[in-house]
Amino acid sequence: MTTAEETARRGELGTFLRAHRERLAPGEVGLPATARRRTPGLRREEVAALSGVGVAWYTWLEQGRVDTSRQVLDAVSRTLRLDADAHRHVLALAGFAPPRTTLDPAITGAPEHDNDNGNLRTMMDSWPDSPALLLAPDLTITAWNTAYGTLWPDPGRLPADRRNLLLLLIDDPDHQRLLPAWEPFAQDLHRHFRAHADTLPGDDGVRALTERLHATRPDLAHWWACRSVGGFAPRTIEVTSKKGQLTYTVTLLTPAGSAPGSLLVHTPAPAPI
Repeated sequence: MTTAEETARRGELGTFLRAHRERLAPGEVGLPATARRRTPGLRREEVAALSGVGVAWYTWLEQGRVDTSRQVLDAVSRTLRLDADAHRHVLALAGFAPPRTTLDPAITGAPEHDNDNGNLRTMMDSWPDSPALLLAPDLTITAWNTAYGTLWPDPGRLPADRRNLLLLLIDDPDHQRLLPAWEPFAQDLHRHFRAHADTLPGDDGVRALTERLHATRPDLAHWWACRSVGGFAPRTIEVTSKKGQLTYTVTLLTPAGSAPGSLLVHTPAPAPI
């Protein structure tokens, strides 16, 4: 990793910690709230004291000026009440997890993964009743099965630069008509994307999608500014299709040994007895 990349990652780590510090109320960590607080959340000296580190060191950590140990990051994460996903994200930004590869919108572009992709596509095609997508890490749609193109607008009929699941959910009327409760789904996908994006602050694909999200829906600026991250947990959705209301459990899988990306699978809910 170059010095510039290390500096950028330290900056992302500091921004992430500061955002979580500012949204944590003093009462949540057992501190009294006072009327004299001029800034939201906890003060830096409070986080430092509760984490057992010096104020100057913690300040430099938020400013992206220093590297630190895993033990310090574990302590700070506990102080900030970070959940498991956010804690893993902090460790990844600090270099305590395997580095992620550069986001590649074309999942089939790496020859060494051709066999994996072919197997995944064959598997998806064998699911006549389970719509499925292959997604690149930036949520670009790279492959889909017939069941998906039947339930949702067929990605093959969309311009290539529109084939991004998050962009379609936030800005495409047809997707929003089929999924009226699209917002929680889209927010979960955005948190999943941020977990990848924050570890690649200099990546052109990350920057391009981030800028496009801002430009496409400036009214959702509070979403794009949010520093929350997390894995995409299985969720139940109701799709208003031509056949009526259909219920699916949607799961995001990361197959071992495949090219960077994920498999989004819709499992039909059992019919009521």
